[in-house]
Amino acid sequence: MKRLFSRLLRLAALLTLAPSAAWAICDVDYVAQPGDTLFSIAETHYGDRNRWTMVYYRNQKLLAGATVLPGRKLFIPCLTGATAPDATPLRQEKAELTLLTGSGYGPFTDRGLPGQGMVTELINAALELAPAPVSYSVSWEDDWSKHLFPMLDKKEFDMGFPWLKPDCAAEPDNERCANFHFSEPVMTMPIMLFVRAGGGIDYTEDADVEGKTLCRPAGYFTHDLNRADRRWLDEEKITLVQPAAPADCFRMVAEGQVDAAAVNLFLGANTIVTENLRDTVVPLEKPLSEEGLHVVISKRHWRGTTHLYRINAGLQNLRDSGRFEEIMSRHLELFWAQLQ
Repeated sequence: MKRLFSRLLRLAALLTLAPSAAWAICDVDYVAQPGDTLFSIAETHYGDRNRWTMVYYRNQKLLAGATVLPGRKLFIPCLTGATAPDATPLRQEKAELTLLTGSGYGPFTDRGLPGQGMVTELINAALELAPAPVSYSVSWEDDWSKHLFPMLDKKEFDMGFPWLKPDCAAEPDNERCANFHFSEPVMTMPIMLFVRAGGGIDYTEDADVEGKTLCRPAGYFTHDLNRADRRWLDEEKITLVQPAAPADCFRMVAEGQVDAAAVNLFLGANTIVTENLRDTVVPLEKPLSEEGLHVVISKRHWRGTTHLYRINAGLQNLRDSGRFEEIMSRHLELFWAQLQ
């Protein structure tokens, strides 16, 4: 059977045929070959290179970042269709542990999304699987500027999510680093370079980016551009343009005013659709970085260590149980379906 499967893959490649989602080659193991990327694997197995995140989130432990290592056996999940979110019997109005989040941050958190977003559902599941589980509540404040200061800093709520973690080793005085503890990542999101199709821009190593003009909206993090092995900003190796909104960056890419927009995969894909830039702006295959989304708690919270342990242990149990991949697959299917 494995020999037959390999022959079918080779035949499809030789004929430059890719299977459609209706007859995708999935729920199978695939041994990565030299030259494979997550994009090419998704093209072969789903007939849609945009579905590469299905492979990425199912096989993170087997990847070098988002790089496919030849010889690694990857599992290719099928697109199973939407299912109901997990039950949350411990989630109650009057609870021992209170969490704060907000809407308008899709697909991660939003009251209008299935399961209220992928991160919300992951945290629900982690708390249900935590050792010595306690009741918890999730409150919503859509003005995100109030979350860290004053609401979490003054301990109006115990913990908040989802938050990016700065490079606290390099920036210990950063207000987030100085005032909050961070959980292990609930999930990671690839930060991609979105470029004009056919524009001749490529990214295989950092040297390819030096001398280029990148766009990222004002107020967004920049620590990945200035980490210790890059120093693109401090040493002026790139030009960074920071307009008001993601849509501005993508229009500038389309018009050739900048070389690339550097934002997370989900934001970029959504912006391409909303700005009607399909086939005009495309992501490069190699992520620029991978950034985690975390739960935070004030360093002055008297139960900070206990709550962090509960979250981290629950997240580990979630991954060990296989439910992490199930939840992510469901939300990824919904996300890509909405963009069709």
